[in-house]
Amino acid sequence: MKFQFHLPTAVHFGKNCVIGSSSEFSELGAKAFLVTGRHSARVSGALDSVEEAFRHEGIEWTQFDRVENNPSLKTVQEAAASARKSGAEFIVGIGGGSAIDAAKAVAVLAAGDIAPEDLFRNRFDKVLPIVAVPTTSGTGSEVTPYSVLLCPEKETKLSFGTEKTFPHIACLNPAYTYSLDRKNTVNTAVDAFTHLLESYCSKRNTPLSACLALEGLASFGRCLPALLGDSVAERERELLMYASLLGGAVIAQTGVTIAHGMGYCYTCFHGIPHGKANGLLMKPYVEYVARLCPEKIRKVLSALRLKSAEELTEAIAGLVGKPPVLSPETIKKYTELTLLQKGSIANTAGNMGPEEIRALWEATQKEAV
Repeated sequence: MKFQFHLPTAVHFGKNCVIGSSSEFSELGAKAFLVTGRHSARVSGALDSVEEAFRHEGIEWTQFDRVENNPSLKTVQEAAASARKSGAEFIVGIGGGSAIDAAKAVAVLAAGDIAPEDLFRNRFDKVLPIVAVPTTSGTGSEVTPYSVLLCPEKETKLSFGTEKTFPHIACLNPAYTYSLDRKNTVNTAVDAFTHLLESYCSKRNTPLSACLALEGLASFGRCLPALLGDSVAERERELLMYASLLGGAVIAQTGVTIAHGMGYCYTCFHGIPHGKANGLLMKPYVEYVARLCPEKIRKVLSALRLKSAEELTEAIAGLVGKPPVLSPETIKKYTELTLLQKGSIANTAGNMGPEEIRALWEATQKEAV
């Protein structure tokens, strides 16, 4: 047996974890730059907690609150310019995956004078320290090095990430998700599920990542009845944040697979949230993996306490609905765009080429409405 597992982020999980970590913040510097969206950081209570911790430690801060749901390169460039001007010594991302992904890009761009396109080539050396405070249970970005940004000129999303873009500190308080409505709770939970599933089915899966992925899937499975119901209680929200954390930890080791690579098209061209976009691809993806790796799908179902792959894909469809109708021309275009996601393709079981990708897109049409 031989494998590697690297997770340099210090994780604090639970009530009062932000104020409890304040002394660690002060070790990163005396001036912070906060990267948030317009509302969720404050509404969730996370921003108040961070500000309290900063006051306790005498840390000065500046806030940039214009991160979009799918952050663009233009936005993070603007934020980085503000961070440099403020003299920031470390960056804090507060919010969902978009805010935390943006914070990683800001930490790179504010630290060194590099061309923006060099982000996606991982051509950078300097990165300001990053603190991540998630307010959703979905991306797990607080424990990954990855940042995914919207690139309109390429009609897709592109990612970057190195050892240096792992957050130094992650503070996860499930109470920060209490203000989420059902739709956002479900969409982000499905994102966490797809991370766990895709990591477990990835070619880069390891014995340790497999254990954590199955643990995360079991936590998600315990929440599935509530997600399919009318409300999600505090206990389920704690389990979902735990599952999201594990999902981030495992994709940091294994990467994601073709479902993520395909899902970007739904987000870019249909405005479908990232987690839901991935969920809309689960039926053809699960069927594909089940043909190649039936034992893996069996273990996934056991962790979820489900009886069949059909029961699983029906449950996910119950959460996200049916995929949109696509024309043959659109399927051709989406196939070509998916081929840009070389990392996701390389991680996928089997030999994933143009014909296989096109077949997966065509398979979505069996359920399309």
